[in-house]
Amino acid sequence: MVRYEVDVPRATITIDEPERRNPFSTETMAALVTNTKRAIDDESVRVIVYTGAGDQAFSAGGDLSSGFVDDPIGLHAARGAMADLIRTMWRAGKPTVARVNGHALAGGFGLAVACDITIAADDVKLGMPEIKVGLWPMMISVPVQRAMPFKAALELMMTGRLMGAAEALALGAVSRVVPRNELDAAVDAVVASLAAQSPAVVMLGRDAYYEAAGLGYDAAFDLLQAGLTAVSLTADSREGIRAFAEKREPTWTGR
Repeated sequence: MVRYEVDVPRATITIDEPERRNPFSTETMAALVTNTKRAIDDESVRVIVYTGAGDQAFSAGGDLSSGFVDDPIGLHAARGAMADLIRTMWRAGKPTVARVNGHALAGGFGLAVACDITIAADDVKLGMPEIKVGLWPMMISVPVQRAMPFKAALELMMTGRLMGAAEALALGAVSRVVPRNELDAAVDAVVASLAAQSPAVVMLGRDAYYEAAGLGYDAAFDLLQAGLTAVSLTADSREGIRAFAEKREPTWTGR
């Protein structure tokens, strides 16, 4: 249900049930978390890419055929799997990229938005249609609220309306929209750019960025001031400044 592949410097995590539009079953969610941790632990992996198999769907979201509402209390813990996945991604210390090769709906939309960089083919549909089956996009509200204007996101949640890739770009749900035949090249270019940076500075800066988003401005300024000092203490920052002065490419050590 989930395929894991490493092609240094990237790990690609693929939701692999294209005939069912790559749904999120309990087993699939557990595998996404497990493989994300696997990529985090692999020192050769600098970037984690998420995608869906085939060309119809990135993911259509939760697997409603698997007894989703049959045991509301007994399945309470399992329903937290999306939150576990997003927490793991945000605490990864490594950049995450969504390769949105097909429709990204419900939880699939949440996963795409939760990635640091989201690149979508220009012919895909995205949105949160849960309301149409009597559900609500609860856990994915966290990344969606951070990425999109509040009222625009709420309208999509309350109506279940889907949007095209261009609208999703305008609303901040995706980072970039490209013609379908250019999707892989765009993802490759972003992965190469991310992997070319200092892994130490990416980790420290990315962690500070996510943490500051949940703070008031005074606390955020204090956090980020300390973060800048932490970055300046790295060997990579000293190497980067020396390389700039010497007009050469830096050699990163990740320290």
